[in-house]
Amino acid sequence: MAEEKNPEKKKQSTRKKPAAKSGTSTTRKSGGSGTRKSSAKPKETATRGSGTAAKATSKTADSQASEASTARKPAAKKEPAKKAPAKKTEAKSKSEAKKTRAKREPRERPVVNARARFVRVAPRKARLVADQVRGLPLEDALPLLRFSTRSAAKDIRKLLESAAANAEANHDLVADDLRIEDIHVDEGPTLRRYRPRALGRATRINKRTSHIAVALTPEE
Repeated sequence: MAEEKNPEKKKQSTRKKPAAKSGTSTTRKSGGSGTRKSSAKPKETATRGSGTAAKATSKTADSQASEASTARKPAAKKEPAKKAPAKKTEAKSKSEAKKTRAKREPRERPVVNARARFVRVAPRKARLVADQVRGLPLEDALPLLRFSTRSAAKDIRKLLESAAANAEANHDLVADDLRIEDIHVDEGPTLRRYRPRALGRATRINKRTSHIAVALTPEE
């Protein structure tokens, strides 16, 4: 009986051992596969994440570089293009303005001046004669002064003749074509003289002087 029991125990032990082996092998295999799969997945995700981040950074750097290049290039092209036409337009405007001024403004007529100083004539008396002659042609003014009865007419006529001689000698003008543009009389210094009067008194006598100026221009 003991012998019979022993073989059964041996069989059971032999049967149980392969089951244990198979169980251990499966657990190891499953454990190994599980660990391998779990370890492989994070690596892939990490590599994918790092790749996308690198691509994003490269795209942003490229976009920034392209924007900087596009922003710089037009500024360098526009600056010389704006300056060159501005100079041309300024030169044209100046030349046109000069031409228009030359057309509008006629040539200035020469003015011949003459002056007589310290003439022994009162300014009030000389202005009466000067007002008669102002604005007249030289041909009409000289005969009028020659036949005038006032004492200042002689001095003014001499002054006009000297002004006409200056115009012919210095400016190559003809005396018959001249006109009296301006003539004015200013007051000069007065000479004080005294005369004895009754009862031992003395009265003052003022002998006035005048400065006469004449301007002649050719008629149009």
